[in-house]
Formats: sequence, C-alpha cells, structure tokens
Amino acid sequence: MTSSGKRFSPSSTKPRQARPPSLAAAIDLELRRQRNPARAPREKAYLKSDLEFLGVGLPAMRQAVRTVKRENPGLDRRSLLALVTILWSRPLFERRMTAILLLEAFQPLLQPADIRLLERLIRESKTWAFVDELAIVIVGPLVERSSDLLRILDRWAMDDDFWLRRSAMLALLRPLRRGDGDFARFARYAQSMLPEREFFIRKAIGWVLRETSKKRPDLVFRWLLPRCAVASGVTVREAVKYLSSRQRADILDSYASARRR
Repeated sequence: MTSSGKRFSPSSTKPRQARPPSLAAAIDLELRRQRNPARAPREKAYLKSDLEFLGVGLPAMRQAVRTVKRENPGLDRRSLLALVTILWSRPLFERRMTAILLLEAFQPLLQPADIRLLERLIRESKTWAFVDELAIVIVGPLVERSSDLLRILDRWAMDDDFWLRRSAMLALLRPLRRGDGDFARFARYAQSMLPEREFFIRKAIGWVLRETSKKRPDLVFRWLLPRCAVASGVTVREAVKYLSSRQRADILDSYASARRR
C-alpha cells in the first residue's frame, strides 16, 4: 500500500500484465514516500557518489521489490528488463539500487544474452554498492547456469575498467565459498591483478581468498605463500583471516620479510 491508500500496482484488473512504466512510477512514488532528507547527504558522502540520493534505507527498497513481486507474479523477462532500464535511466541512487534488487529477485528469468545489459550496468555503476551486488548475486548465478559465459568473465578480467576486473573475480565467489567452484580461473585472474595498486582490486582478491579459505584453507595457503612478495597488505590481511594460526604466521612472516628486502 502507498500513503494514498492505493495498491502498489498499476492495474487492479490485470496484475500479471503490469506495464513497466506504470510499475516504475509506483516504485518512484514509494521511494519518495520513504525519503529521508537528513540521511541523503551522509550516504552520498559515504559512497563518494555523483548520484542524487533520497536517503531511503535498503530495507525499504527491498520491501518495495517484495511488493512488486507479490502483486505482479506474472512479470516476465521482457518486462523485467524494461523496468530495470527505466529505473536505471535516472541518476538517482535508490532507483538504481532498486533496479539491481529487482534483478536479484527475478534472477531465474535472466538468460545468457542479458550479460550485455549487466556489463553495461557494471560499467555505469562507479561504486562498489552496485558492482558487488551485480557481480556476486546476479552475474554469478547466471554464469553458473550458463558456463559459456565464462569467456565473458575472461574478457572482463583483462578490461581497462577496474570495476569489470573486480566483477570477474567476484562473479566466481559464491561457489568458491561453498567449497567448490573454479579456483584455477580465479587464481589466473588474481595472478594478473596482484601487482595492481587499485584498492578495490586488492580488496577483492583478498576477499575471495578469505571466503575460499573457509572450506579449503590449504588451497589458499599454498597459492598465497609464494606470492607474498607481490601481494598487497590489503590482500594478505583479508586472505589470512580464516587460516590456521600456523599458516597465518607463515604468510605474515613471508610478507614482512619481502617488505624488508
């Protein structure tokens, strides 16, 4: 329900055929109803973003998405992509975040061809708040269902845009966290990026290593130890968090020794 008492649906007669422009307008209305002018400048400063902000919290955005899903159970792929495109078209943080959350909520509808749209969204995101969600929760499952898309990740890992390079690694995160996944491919990406000075690349390498180590600590230890002279402090500190005390000490000693040379 909105503040006016109307249902959060553009049509009461055909809720399964809701038109994307009407849904976008309903989402806009709900986001503006939830706006918090005091919060908006703090979030803008925190994310160092050029976007506009309403100051709407993530729970309220997720609730708006749940309402769309509940009241429009027949939303199809074409309508989903149209709705996402409409919401993304304005430089407003909450509209774009809601678009991403919609892609998450309707993720099973996505097809391999949609990787083109997802790549565009990542390129235009310019913030981890969008990129990480797109890479881990949306691109990752799509790649798991469509292994041919691994060649797209291979290309991303070599792209000039560091957000795409970060996304190539993070798209592999979920299966690695479960204890399987393509560590060899991640290792190949990470090897080429280890010397980089970009913080978001260094952090992503350490993040994936850390999560992988929860199930396969020996694998992470064997890979990282001989690379301590190249890995950044950010990468190393993240990667060792779940290793055994002995493994952690060996890596930190090796890292410190490399820095003294």
